[in-house]
Amino acid sequence: MQEKSVLVTGATGDIGVAVVREYAQHGYYVYIHYHSNQKKAEALLAEIKHGEVITFDMKNKDDIQTTLENIEVEVLVHSAGIIKDSLFFFMEDEDWEDVISINLNALFYITKVLTYKMMQHRKGSIVNIASVSGLVGNFGQANYAASKGGVIAFTKNLALELGRYNIRVNALAPGIIDSEMIQDIPDKKVLTKQIPLGRFGEPEEVAKCAYFMGVEATYVSGEVLNISGAMVR
Repeated sequence: MQEKSVLVTGATGDIGVAVVREYAQHGYYVYIHYHSNQKKAEALLAEIKHGEVITFDMKNKDDIQTTLENIEVEVLVHSAGIIKDSLFFFMEDEDWEDVISINLNALFYITKVLTYKMMQHRKGSIVNIASVSGLVGNFGQANYAASKGGVIAFTKNLALELGRYNIRVNALAPGIIDSEMIQDIPDKKVLTKQIPLGRFGEPEEVAKCAYFMGVEATYVSGEVLNISGAMVR
């Protein structure tokens, strides 16, 4: 197994990029996963200089299996996810199915491949990036909230099952992070008033938590770390 290695899924998203940089700064060999933005993934690899780019279709379990079957890592940071927001009664079936498939089902298939090898080495750590929407829900996000709530429940259950193999499993629950996911929000000043810290979070702040939970928090497992500036309490 490559020493100090991590796979970051969804690594071309703003949070994913920050996570890649954070682990690279600590000497990790980083597997940079992308789905469609190959140029951004390769530019990120050129920046960190220690890792490789991989791709697979998040909705294709066979593609996931084939791509990951020869990869071994100490840490998995699952950052991949999509949103397709709509009020429940107007939500298209496809929007529900796509969000559940990519945000939750893919997590199952990816984790299943990689944890088998972690179990053999009796060592590993998993950090699943969920959302405060998975804790308390959010208007117009029935699909996203359900998927992230599932991520949280999956995290807690895996911590129970994998602890005997010295594998820790934790989740992060970011609130409103200044990223591409909020670019279409028309009046961001209104949102900041709901946050006691008075600002949005930064991707780098989430990344530092991803490193702490993935590497440094050696006696923490089954936990969900709220990163919302006290917006959700």
